[in-house]
Amino acid sequence: MPAGGRLLRALCLLALAPWPMPAQTQDAWPSKPIRLILPFPPGGPTDILGRIVSERLSGSLGQPVVVENRGGAGGNVGAEAAARSAPDGYTILLVSNPIAISPSLYTKLNYDPQKDFAPVSLLATVPNVMVTHPSVPAHTLQEFIALAKSRPGKMNFGSGGAGTSNHAAGELFNIVAGVKLVHVPYKGVNLAMNDVLAGQIQLVVIGVPAAGPHIKAGRLRALAVIAPQRLPALPDVPTVAEAGLPNFEVTTWYGVLAPAGTPKPIIGRLNTDLGRIMHSPDLKERLAAMATEPATGTPEEFADFIKRETAKWAGVVRDAGLKVD
Repeated sequence: MPAGGRLLRALCLLALAPWPMPAQTQDAWPSKPIRLILPFPPGGPTDILGRIVSERLSGSLGQPVVVENRGGAGGNVGAEAAARSAPDGYTILLVSNPIAISPSLYTKLNYDPQKDFAPVSLLATVPNVMVTHPSVPAHTLQEFIALAKSRPGKMNFGSGGAGTSNHAAGELFNIVAGVKLVHVPYKGVNLAMNDVLAGQIQLVVIGVPAAGPHIKAGRLRALAVIAPQRLPALPDVPTVAEAGLPNFEVTTWYGVLAPAGTPKPIIGRLNTDLGRIMHSPDLKERLAAMATEPATGTPEEFADFIKRETAKWAGVVRDAGLKVD
């Protein structure tokens, strides 16, 4: 066979040979269960919302989203565990206000909220309510402030731990109301509320979903809701502005973070699915009953939101002279 014929035959055989496929670097995501870390104990507001989200996200992703409660140190134990996890999309973290408060409050923090996480999405906001025990001789917020001023250092407020939104709210209340309530930290805000119910402490600032049933049953007295207008869930409770404290603003918010380095396509998929979940018609009524407002957005918007919150609470921590070792 002439040389030209042999070359043509070789080229034809090469064209018919199977072309080698590139090696697949990773399985299609998600191919196994995903861990959702909740940095507070079971039973509190973070736990309630986290389980709602995990159930629906499981259906959306086609893989189980397993809740893991890792409470302690005002949410920092769970946050640190998430920060140290592999950035492969199989660990995500449900966060709230403490992620923006801890950097200025704690002298030693074993993670960097700005550098160690990739924002996924803001999820929701929840208005807070100021509650006390019915035995406290104060039926309005102004009466409570007057009582606290007459007993400096002898009344207290509870929180879910140093650096939580309840802690920051209590310290901000001290500043704007000119009182000196003593901080009593717990391992979860639901535990602080339990001691208000028992009459052991005088005040807690807590989300409406947790306190609402006790207020309606008369086991807690609501002094004011921290919201721009009255809430359908508690129509008879005045706002803080109506109660004479217009500069007191503390809204609890929730969002999802992933470890820094998590691939952007995974972040994008989570963001899209979480947005769809939080605004789904079947969840709307349930969230409304919990006084929870969906507040989703882009990862970039959530990153900017965290930066603004961090700056805001740094000022409160500074003015209150707070530090935790």
